[in-house]
Amino acid sequence: MATTLMAIAAHPGDAVFTMGAAVAQHVHNGGKGVFLSLTAGERGAPADIPVERYGEMQRAASDKAARMLGAEFELLTYPDGEIPLRDQVALAICDVIRQHRADVVITHWSGSWHKDHQNCYVLVRDAIFYAGLNTMNRKDAPHAPGKLYFADNWEDAENFKPDTYLDITGVYGKWMEACDQYPMWRGQTGFFRYNDYYSSLATMRGCLSKFSKAVALMSDPTERVSRVRSL
Repeated sequence: MATTLMAIAAHPGDAVFTMGAAVAQHVHNGGKGVFLSLTAGERGAPADIPVERYGEMQRAASDKAARMLGAEFELLTYPDGEIPLRDQVALAICDVIRQHRADVVITHWSGSWHKDHQNCYVLVRDAIFYAGLNTMNRKDAPHAPGKLYFADNWEDAENFKPDTYLDITGVYGKWMEACDQYPMWRGQTGFFRYNDYYSSLATMRGCLSKFSKAVALMSDPTERVSRVRSL
């Protein structure tokens, strides 16, 4: 039976740039992929593009990028830079997890200087708890993802300790093309060279893992414990 991988991020670029290769690889292996962004990332707009227009561009780019990778794109329209740290938001994420019956979730690591990323980390953990809670009555039936990973994001690097390397060699080109749908990837919205950074990172992670191209993930600390009766 095919499993579902869900990438949950504060902004569309975070979802595709840092989690998109894993989604693409999961789809390539016969699974289902879903992107969920909590905002449209509209406040990353350059000076010559109105915020509302840039939000529309982000949504269009995300829809196209997801299709290119054989995945689906879901958007919760919280204001960029102002994702509320409230149960209402966690429950909205819970509903999407239940709707798609996500088996694996990838999201932001907590060691970030970005407020939206920090809040996303907390909200996703709460959402996973709510999604599996039998007594939490929502539209869809309870469903608990079995695995949680954190993405390798330049903005979330504090105490990020990768322990899982995923071979993305077969989907690397497709993932690069999907990322290229975003103006910020092409250097049109700011100083950071997303293209150079993430393409180089895939090569570096590949060197460390003995794959041609790879992404690094950090598993949830609670899932690293081994319970054995003997070695």
